[in-house]
Amino acid sequence: MGKIRNILQVKGNVVFSVDPSVTVYKAIEMMSNKNISSLLIMDPFGKLLGIFTERDYARKLILKGKSSKDTQIGEIMTENPVTISSDSSIEDCMQVMSDRYIRHLPVVEAGRVIGMISIGDVVRYIIEEQKGIIEDLELYITGHHQ
Repeated sequence: MGKIRNILQVKGNVVFSVDPSVTVYKAIEMMSNKNISSLLIMDPFGKLLGIFTERDYARKLILKGKSSKDTQIGEIMTENPVTISSDSSIEDCMQVMSDRYIRHLPVVEAGRVIGMISIGDVVRYIIEEQKGIIEDLELYITGHHQ
């Protein structure tokens, strides 16, 4: 199985982030417009401060009766999010996601965010890898029976 860098090569390195002072409403609006379910919270120098997910919205804002227009994202983000490197294996990524009950992992190299991996990215990668293996096996089988 491959490495995280293999997923980023296909997916790209686009990362959506906001400043911690942005309102939750603006963050949710951005997530809706970009059709994403998480945002990274970064300082102006590109340092990763936290992550905000739809789960954070439901559990830390709605259930606590806070207003999305009056609450800054920095107040309810998950601080010090778990990260992964591009050299990590897909298996390690799946293990971390499973053990920690998380669906999004920022990819960090030398202290800089270089991408984001979601559980959907991992599933797509595995499906494509399995298709390739099946095609190779089919070619092998049919090639030896003619």
